[in-house]
Amino acid sequence: MKAIAFLFPGQGSQSVGMGKDVFEEYDVVKERFKAAETITGLPISTLCFEGPMAALTETVNLQPAVTTVNLAFLEILRREGVKPRVSAGHSLGEFSALCAAGVVSEEDTLRMVFRRGELMHREATLHKGAMSAVIGLSIDAVRDLVAQVTEGVVTVANHNAEKQIVITGSPDAVKKAGEMAAAQGGKAIPLKVSGAWHSRLIQGAEAEFRDFLGTVVFHPPESPVIHNVTADRTADPDEIRNLMAAQLCSPVRWYESVLRLMTENVTVFVEVGPGKVLTGLVKKILPKAYPCEIYNVNDMKSLEVFLKAAA
Repeated sequence: MKAIAFLFPGQGSQSVGMGKDVFEEYDVVKERFKAAETITGLPISTLCFEGPMAALTETVNLQPAVTTVNLAFLEILRREGVKPRVSAGHSLGEFSALCAAGVVSEEDTLRMVFRRGELMHREATLHKGAMSAVIGLSIDAVRDLVAQVTEGVVTVANHNAEKQIVITGSPDAVKKAGEMAAAQGGKAIPLKVSGAWHSRLIQGAEAEFRDFLGTVVFHPPESPVIHNVTADRTADPDEIRNLMAAQLCSPVRWYESVLRLMTENVTVFVEVGPGKVLTGLVKKILPKAYPCEIYNVNDMKSLEVFLKAAA
């Protein structure tokens, strides 16, 4: 049987209308959305299906909304008998990966991302932040650049592909690092975000989030999860809880995580949830000679394509 990896997207993959066609098709998806609205008190279905985009993109709304869509597609795949050999998620998406692996319940997954969104929104309001994608430079070159910026805060947020790295921090420091990257032959693209995610500017949320995670039951994984902070797996529930707290202000090691999935002999990569960000990154990261199949499951059509291939 082919080794399947489920990959779950996070912030940046949202779009108005996400999940609508499977919501109309599956009662179990309607149940997932209803449960999410009960847990969060938010109009999740309205945000997902009607927007507006500005409201959907607010992190306090976005985190439970994207997670609800992720979990809806996960439940469909489960009922179709498709299970992952291993899972991973990008930042916010890692919480869905934990659910896929049986580490946490769906209810607790939604509780965690809702609280995470609230805390991150609060810190972003207190500390103005910015993020930029740096294209064309190595991770070592970008680390050297940010280390040279002495005023303000700037650090690596995401190592998304070999030479696609996101930096995060205070606006002037991020701008300065971007200019330095351009001078070295790279390209810096400002991102539309509401905070300096994965930087110490939101560190004020970490202790409270860690305390909140202490109210959640974490189980040993039924299948491995490759974690953002370590680009590795662990079977220890307490260690997983600590990693999810540390993840708030730590870099997302996505490039290394995908390479780690290769060592798990994964041959089928499935992005489960809205958008195509992660499959795009996987195609950039994997060697051209690596034998694999890559799928999105983000609407009825792509779901049918994958289920037919997996049969």
